[in-house]
Formats: sequence, structure tokens, C-alpha cells
Amino acid sequence: MPFILIAQIPSGYYNTATGTGYTLKTQLYNKIKGHSDKGYSGLWTTYSTSDRDNQYENDNSIIDIYSENPSGTDPYVYSYSTDQCGNYSTEGNCYNREHMIPQSVFNSSSPMVSDAHHIPPTDGKVNGMRANYPHGNVANATWTSQNGSKLGSSAVSGYSGTVFEPIDEFKGDIARMYFYFATRYENTVANYSYAMFNGTSNQVFTTPFLNMLISWHNQDPVSAREIARNNAIYARQNNRNPFIDHPEYVGQIWGGSSSDTTALSTPTNLSSSNITSSSLQLNWTASSDNISVTGYDVYMNGSLKSTVSTNSVSITGLTSSTTYTFYVKAKDAAGNYSSNSSSINATTSSTSLVTDLYFSEYLEGSSNNKALEIANNTGNSVSLSSYVIKKQTNGSGSWSTGISLSGSLANGAKFVLVNSSIASNCYSTSNANISTTATELTFNGNDAVGLFKNGTLIDIIGTYNGGSANFAVNETLRRNSNVVVPKTTFNKSSDWTVYSTDTCSGIGNKSTASKTETINSTETEFSFSVYPNPSNGIFTIDINIQENYSIEVISTLGKVIYSKDNISSSTINISNLQAGVYMLKIACKDKIKTKSIIIN
Repeated sequence: MPFILIAQIPSGYYNTATGTGYTLKTQLYNKIKGHSDKGYSGLWTTYSTSDRDNQYENDNSIIDIYSENPSGTDPYVYSYSTDQCGNYSTEGNCYNREHMIPQSVFNSSSPMVSDAHHIPPTDGKVNGMRANYPHGNVANATWTSQNGSKLGSSAVSGYSGTVFEPIDEFKGDIARMYFYFATRYENTVANYSYAMFNGTSNQVFTTPFLNMLISWHNQDPVSAREIARNNAIYARQNNRNPFIDHPEYVGQIWGGSSSDTTALSTPTNLSSSNITSSSLQLNWTASSDNISVTGYDVYMNGSLKSTVSTNSVSITGLTSSTTYTFYVKAKDAAGNYSSNSSSINATTSSTSLVTDLYFSEYLEGSSNNKALEIANNTGNSVSLSSYVIKKQTNGSGSWSTGISLSGSLANGAKFVLVNSSIASNCYSTSNANISTTATELTFNGNDAVGLFKNGTLIDIIGTYNGGSANFAVNETLRRNSNVVVPKTTFNKSSDWTVYSTDTCSGIGNKSTASKTETINSTETEFSFSVYPNPSNGIFTIDINIQENYSIEVISTLGKVIYSKDNISSSTINISNLQAGVYMLKIACKDKIKTKSIIIN
């Protein structure tokens, strides 16, 4: 069927569009509403005139914005009547009907479901890959179509989900379809839930997505193809896309950010600090802009990791002993970006060397000067009810029945066991947790001593079944700090520092863990409230105890999109995030609490 070019804008069509701002938008709504709905199947008929290639290859095939190669050979070509979907499994199988605003947003209701102004024909496979994801700039592509359209992580400020980015040739076309939808359905759009929408009938779009659409509109002006498409759809539906006829309406309605195309200066002096096994801090010198810098996108290993409004960020959830690559770029409200900063590498520290309780000191001195010291450096208080000290006599035979421990041991505390006949000038038995003449505290230099947990050996001094040879006679052994502990093999030379006979000064005092445990049981339970909720993104956090805390904001997809550690302030500002529902997770005093928050 030949391409039909209808006449240009009908005389007087926009005579009532005399206002500015949202008044103009409403005037346009009143002009283009109530169009002739040709039904969902009627789209195929519309495509016979609206979407034929008379501009690129000029072969009258279907123009598919997801596969068209404007500067070379198309990867595949669709004939109008024979290539409609149908089933598809790969690109090039067939074309179908692509709703720029997904049908699920408006529950497949009429007339939106069949309005050709926002439903072009596209390849079935690419359409399926785009799914219901918003259109947006991609930070890191996970899939790319044969013409270069991309699916991947979002580079749109405040939105951390997946987006679909068309090639530059059609970004303006798609932006003007969105502006049409926002205007034509002004009476219902505030009720639609969609990542790109802000729940209003005037602005319609969240500010970051609006600025992106304006940028696309400016950078890809109206083409002859769009004009022809607008005319063909008008012949069928009896309404027009005003933003193709009058591109200037975009700026007149949504404001002046559309004129700003100035790139920002590049962030400099990116550096890392406060590195732990799972987190680090990034800092950089702020960028400048002709208007203002609105934020920074932080990339880790090539993917968008975080978006912040200041020139620093705390990166959490990292893996120990791992090297990460970071760079940063700045952005403004108009959707302009700086170049990438110089990249830096940062390596997290190793995981804590301490995984459980362990022997930290061993005294095998003269006569009855015998002592064992157990340390807790796990980061948490530990109940001792599962732990037993056992001895093997003269390097052979079975383990003894053992001394069962009780109470709890606070993090950083020591638990001391001594022979009750230890010399007072060596150590006072009143400072010990356990003072006893039991066989486990009458060891000699060839008696292996073991620390058991739930019946399993976890740490040892000496070698089990090591024979009668002495491994430590008339010596004090003190565990070195660079050793992974506990461990079930004994290496005196690498794991221990040896001191002379009756070196008693390093043995700790008994733990006050039992008292601490009692105090803890009456300690105020950590809780918090957050207000106002909903808010514009600035929340007050009211915690019932005076402690610093850490925070994570988690999207409905379960992704951490904001985090910060060691906070003392009662206010958090996450107004750069898009409107929606989030999970707020706060960690304080080894406890985690969560609440839902809403950003308007």
C-alpha cells in the first residue's frame, strides 16, 4: 500500500492554545481529547499509513524504532501485512504493538490501550525485553538490541531500577509520545502508578525523568518521519500530537530547564578512606555547573552503585579482601552530565581474624603457678554455656571430663582460670573467674589443653597425642594478634610469643560479664520513630537511646539505594529519590529495626 501524506496542521487547530504553563497544557487537552478510538486491532490498520519507511531505506517497510539503523543497513526488515506477531523468540521474527506507557499502568483501559500516538510498531523480542521498564538513560547495559537500544541499570537520578534506552535517533520521538500521553490523559494520569510519574495531573513526571525527556526532546528535534506519522494518525483518530506540531510547547508548559545543555565540570581528587572489610568512604572535589549541581552518580566496577547530593558517600555491603574500581560523574537538573572522574581502586580489609573464643594466654610456671586466659574479640557478647576446658595428660590417652564454663563473656573481655594454689605474688585468685585444683589446672608442659564448644575442639595449646616431650615448660605463652583464632593446630613459633618463667603480669582480670549480662537484661530496648511520614524526602529519626547508628534505604525491588554509617544527626535528607514507598533499615547497638517510609 502506498504511503499517504496528509496535509499539514489544519487551519485554526491550535487557536485556543493561548496560555502558558499548565494552563496551556489543559487547553491542549481540551483540544485533543475525545479522539476517535479505532480499537486495539485497529492499530494494524493505522500502521499501514503511519509507520512506513519513506525516509530511511524508502522501501515502504514498517519503521521499527527498536531495530531501524538510520545510518546503515537494517538488521531485519518487516513487511506490513505478513510480519505481524505472532509468536517470537528472537529479534526479526515479527513486529507487534509497543505501548510507550505500559498497558499495566492504565489497566489496559480504552482509549489509552489503542491510542496510536503512543503505540508505535516494534520488534516483538525487543518489545518483550523492554517489558514494563521505564525509558531512561542506561548506566550499565545488560542487554543490547541489534540497532543499539539498551536495557540496563538506571543512570536517571533517584531511580535505581532497570530502564530501557532507545538509540539517539528516536529519543525525541519517544519523549514527545510521553508528553502527548501526559496531556491527552490529563484527566486520569494522576491515578496511574508508574516509576516515571509523580502522581500529579500537571507536571505528571518525576523531576529527574521530566528533565531527561526534555533533554531527549531538545537533542532529537522533530523529524519528517514524525510529521508524516502525526498526519497519518490524525487522519485515523482525528487528533494530533501537539508537541510534534509545536515543539516549543514543551518549554512553555514544563519550564526553562529545556534550554540548559551545558556540561558540568568533572569531579576531581576522588579518594577512599575508612576502609573496613565491608565498607569504605569515597570523597572527591565538587563539580561546578552554569546553574547548579544536583547530584553525583557513583559507579562501582562499571555499574551505578549510589546517587548522592554531596561530594562524599559511604559504600557498604562489600566483600572482604576484594578490590573495587570506582568513578564519579556529576549531573544537573536538566539531565546534563560531567565526564567520568578518574577511576581509583580500593581494596577492602580482610575479615576479622577472630571467629570465636580462644586461648589468649597460658602460664606454666613454677610449682602451682598455672593459669589459662580466654579472650572474646568476636564483636559480640558470648554465652559460655557451650564451652568446656579439657586436658590430655602426658601427651596420650583421652581428654579429661573437663571444666564447664558458665555465664557470658562480653566483647573485649577476658575469662581467667587459675590453680587455686597459685602464688599470690604471681596472681590473686580473687581476680580469677575460676580458681580450682581440678586436673585441668594442674597441667605440665607436655599436657595438651583444649577449648571445646558443644563437644567439639575449637582451640588447643600443645599437641593432642603429642607424646611425653614438653612443648612449653616453665614458660608463659601469649597469643600473637595476627593469628586466625581459634585453631585446632598448635604452632608455638608462629602463633605465640614466649615469656620467661612466672611472667604473670599479662594475665587479665576476671570478666564482669555476669554483671554486664544482668545489666543488659534491663537495658532499654532500641527502637525508633520516623516523621513526618510521608514527607518530601527529609525525615527526622527519633531513636530512644543515645548511640550513633547506620542506615539503609531499600527500594521495593529489594535494592539498597542509599546507605550511611556512624550517623549522629537526627535528620536524613533523601529528597533526591523519586516519589514512592521505601524500606528504612536502621542498625544500632547490634540490633536492626525497619520501617516503611513514603516520599511524596
